[in-house]
Amino acid sequence: MEQRKLLRSSSDKAIAGVCSGIGNYLGVDPTVIRVIWALTCVLAGTGLLAYLICALLIPSDEDYNPYR
Repeated sequence: MEQRKLLRSSSDKAIAGVCSGIGNYLGVDPTVIRVIWALTCVLAGTGLLAYLICALLIPSDEDYNPYR
């Protein structure tokens, strides 16, 4: 069984690649994650802060080395 890693996407990114990385990790289209995230920003007001935190904490797939 292959171990999955949560990484920001460098190839499919609108801002920082967070939604694409989460979509790839969950096996869901990143557009669905982006729509959910936009609704969270508009309705709850916490989506922008959560996005910034994720952009800072989730490593990029460019920097990830599976052999470290």
